[in-house]
Amino acid sequence: MDRFDRIFELNRILQAARRPVPRRRIEEALECSRATVKRLIEDMRLYLNAPIRYDRDRGGYRYDQSEGTMYELPGLWFNPSELHALVSVQQLLARVQPGLLDNHLRPLQRRIDELLRLQHASSDEVPRRIRILQAAARPTGPFFQSVAGALAQRQRLRLRYYNRASDAQSERVVSPQRLTHYRDNWYLDAWCHLREALRTFALDAIEEAQALSEPAQDVADAALEEHLSAAYGIFAGAPEQIAVLRFSPERARWVSRERWHSRQEGHFLPDGRYELRVPYGNPLELVMDILRYGPEVEVLAPNSLRSSVRERLEQTLAVYRESPPTL
Repeated sequence: MDRFDRIFELNRILQAARRPVPRRRIEEALECSRATVKRLIEDMRLYLNAPIRYDRDRGGYRYDQSEGTMYELPGLWFNPSELHALVSVQQLLARVQPGLLDNHLRPLQRRIDELLRLQHASSDEVPRRIRILQAAARPTGPFFQSVAGALAQRQRLRLRYYNRASDAQSERVVSPQRLTHYRDNWYLDAWCHLREALRTFALDAIEEAQALSEPAQDVADAALEEHLSAAYGIFAGAPEQIAVLRFSPERARWVSRERWHSRQEGHFLPDGRYELRVPYGNPLELVMDILRYGPEVEVLAPNSLRSSVRERLEQTLAVYRESPPTL
């Protein structure tokens, strides 16, 4: 009898019992030693939230039903978000260089190994069978620790920043508010004292970062959420317009299940097409996402967004009208 079987059998025994079950009876039923029973009960308590209690007066184990409901064994495999989190953390730990944090990270690695072993798996086997792919990830750059340290210690930062859109550098003092991991890249949300407004900086575009002695200026959580989460994608600010997009029946099968924005609205049309409404401010990222679908999507409104997409498509077509370059 393996570990899974013993968990299911112990759960069955405790659910069926009308009085506390003696340890020796559990050992016989599970065909294991006293130490194994003890470890199994501790694992069920720790990882499965099983309310197993030892009744000293009656000399046995039972489920605590003080809340009036019978404990049900949860599914013994991770849900998608749990599995993604565990494997991601494990892969991140594997890439951490030996050093200062070894003693702090080792217990976390052991705990992850224990969770994976509980699922009929070793900590080496699961990462071999599950892929977490990055798309267009850029190197974080050398200043992640400086930025994270100033964020945690609530210090201002002096940045030299490269703006790829304008191909120009600028220097500014910021009060860091949050680190954001978005589409496989890291960003700093900060109060910019030059612009006197919230701004978002790509960490890979920071060319210099120096912590200052001045305390950071705090921005209320509600204001951060409203400014940084209301618009579309990484671009902050209040959404100014609603994009109305209509997808072909073929593409609708995918898009109808996608989450483009927390406040999106969508519905199927009688002919199988799918209409999606998305709030946005800066249209740059939205235009790039729309272009991914080519002829499978049409922008119905607003006219400014429709014109932007049409212009980009015409520019792309112009490139392919020319003769291909000689290789």
